[in-house]
Amino acid sequence: MSSFAILKFVHVFSAMIAVGTNISYNLLLINAARRPETTVFTLKTIRLLDSRLANPSYAVTLLAGLWMAFAVPFPLMTPWILASIILYLLIAALGFGVYAPIFRKQLKLAESEGMQSRAYLQTARQGMTLIFIVTVLVALIVFFMVVKPPLWSGWL
Repeated sequence: MSSFAILKFVHVFSAMIAVGTNISYNLLLINAARRPETTVFTLKTIRLLDSRLANPSYAVTLLAGLWMAFAVPFPLMTPWILASIILYLLIAALGFGVYAPIFRKQLKLAESEGMQSRAYLQTARQGMTLIFIVTVLVALIVFFMVVKPPLWSGWL
């Protein structure tokens, strides 16, 4: 077995862990909405999953992907690679710059005002919307990685 095959396995497996973990967040939050007494526990569980599983897996996915691109070599300007890197950076900016503060506020509001407060409900909607947007963007990266579409390279 080649070292490249092992690297590809690490790349794909870490992507599966990261994406699967993120997809579970909406299911956890929908379940918590049905059972409000579990909301704070659910939010803390999501925080744990995000910090210990999803985010490290996204980092491993990026590093393994870049390592493979340099090993093959695939130029980083290859359209599907470049588009994926741009989307990855956008997702990271949304995650750390927008979603993380909203999530912290959501948890604080759940603990202080409860899940029925107007402020909590508004913040929870914002969080769910961002989770959906990020999930779509991640799915687009997965599409690019699997299909490797020519994108704009066919236009030149």
